[in-house]
Amino acid sequence: AVVDSSSFASPSCCLTRHLYLRCRVDFGARALRGTAAFTARAERESLRCLVLDTKDVQVFKVTVNGQDATFAFGETHSFKGTPLEITLPFELRRGQEAIVEMSFESSPKSSALQWFTPEQTSGKKHPFLFSQCQAIHCRAIFPCQDTPAVKLTYYAEISVPKELVALMSANRDGEMPDPEDSSRKIYRFSQNVPIPCYLIALVVGALESRKIGPRTLVWAEKELVDKSAYEFAEAEAMLKTAEDLAGPYVWGQYDLLVLPPSFPYGGMENPCLTFVTPTLLAGDRSLSNVIAHEISHSWTGNLVTNKTWEHFWLNEGHTVYLERRIGGQLFGEHFRHFQALGGWRELQNTINTLGDKNPVTNLIPNLNEVDPDVAYSSVPYEKGFALLFYLEQLLGGPDIFIGFLKAYVQQFAYKSVITEDWKKFLYSYFKDKVDVLDKVDWNSWFHAPGMPPVMPVYDMTLANACVALSQRWIKARESDLGSFSSADLKEMSSHQLIEFLTLLLLESPLPVSHVQRMQQVYDFNAVNNSEIRFRWLRLCLKAKWEEAIPLALKMATDQGRMKFTRPLFRDLYSFDKCRDLAVKTFLEHRASMHPVTSMLVGKDLKQEQ
Repeated sequence: AVVDSSSFASPSCCLTRHLYLRCRVDFGARALRGTAAFTARAERESLRCLVLDTKDVQVFKVTVNGQDATFAFGETHSFKGTPLEITLPFELRRGQEAIVEMSFESSPKSSALQWFTPEQTSGKKHPFLFSQCQAIHCRAIFPCQDTPAVKLTYYAEISVPKELVALMSANRDGEMPDPEDSSRKIYRFSQNVPIPCYLIALVVGALESRKIGPRTLVWAEKELVDKSAYEFAEAEAMLKTAEDLAGPYVWGQYDLLVLPPSFPYGGMENPCLTFVTPTLLAGDRSLSNVIAHEISHSWTGNLVTNKTWEHFWLNEGHTVYLERRIGGQLFGEHFRHFQALGGWRELQNTINTLGDKNPVTNLIPNLNEVDPDVAYSSVPYEKGFALLFYLEQLLGGPDIFIGFLKAYVQQFAYKSVITEDWKKFLYSYFKDKVDVLDKVDWNSWFHAPGMPPVMPVYDMTLANACVALSQRWIKARESDLGSFSSADLKEMSSHQLIEFLTLLLLESPLPVSHVQRMQQVYDFNAVNNSEIRFRWLRLCLKAKWEEAIPLALKMATDQGRMKFTRPLFRDLYSFDKCRDLAVKTFLEHRASMHPVTSMLVGKDLKQEQ
């Protein structure tokens, strides 16, 4: 049996197969309280105990098939939380099911939840709440088998103030007045496809929706809903393309939810309801690859799931591969190769930051006593993608390789897998090409830190302009700065500007005279595209241009997407002129930051609590 070092649960003894969740969202107390009833099945003879994951959760009572059960908390671990040991009031035979019901209350400091006062929202009138359970935070809402090895269906009834809307990672199943409190309303949800606990999600706020496709609503606060509907209008075309590539979409609805700016990720693939950051709202749909990515998770990640977080690359590498195949179908094969090369540069940048001997840069890291949030980086995404792109080229091209991916999804749908399962299936699918597969340096790809052992081949059609312009700036002497003009960018797309800046960030810092001239001719300070602005501000901080300091502090705190906030704070901290200001700004904002972002930026700035 594969051991999940991030969980206390023992799925080999007992499996939770269904959850019936009833809870009340209390904005005053910043708590969720209610009952979680699991249908649990014994996986061995004479089962008398069940261990669940919890973190900062109170448990008041446990019953099994209605009979009181004794329970005790074990020893608390720094990031895994506290095991909850339940003693069943009777023995279960192998295969026998029982209903284990717990009354619980989450803590105001739950790492899974971010609570907002009305003043922190766009509308300023109503409070807001969202959850983010990946990787191991579902246990900070209610006790559960918080491992991706276990999948369950769920039904939920959520009571909220009646002027607010509740949404979950499930299909909506109606609403009714709360019989216990006329100022509240109960929303019902049903998820009939088995999912790991990390995909359970809840949001509560003054949300409005717009229909943008036959199975898609966009949800956001009123102030952003129309802009969001425009930005994400390609969702249905992407869904159809994904179905052609990977097979039927089994989840029913595919809605999108735009969260407040502190949402820590670009997107989160919560089933039926993708969560996204408002930093995608560029106004021109240019950052829609994140939508293609979250859509792709409906197959790789949500249907076929990594069994433990060590094998996270199975979720993310395949999802990036599908995301880029969607981009290739919609915008052409040159564009797919361009995005793929951008991913390789992103990987180089990450490995420069983490160090090429750092074990977290292994495709399959050892997470024993390692917090998955601390280990998180672009490595599983981009090293994972690079392996699949390399295999595509080795095994006969995109049309042949997509056959494998579709078959892999079909073979392992509704299951959780490890790399060994994937590799065995690859070998059986390509049984006529075993000689080719045996030439792959599997050990280095999986278990060596740093960059991959081989670089795939990339078509350079769209990248050449970026390389040429970045080289001009790298080689320019003071006397050459007059040769640059706004005309340099005339033929370049926003994707190419991102690549141009990424290439400059891989080099030694530019002289401050160069970034000042770049601002003069290109006026990057006026660009609001988050991916361009982020790289531009990093380039300025590395060049030690003091005028960028207030702009970088503003971007680091106006939004909380960790991809942007952590490197900006790190660069500000490394710039001696503003280290103290960076720390002071972080400490001022810490209380209103997302709990995971605040913990990780705290580590980066050596301000751990």
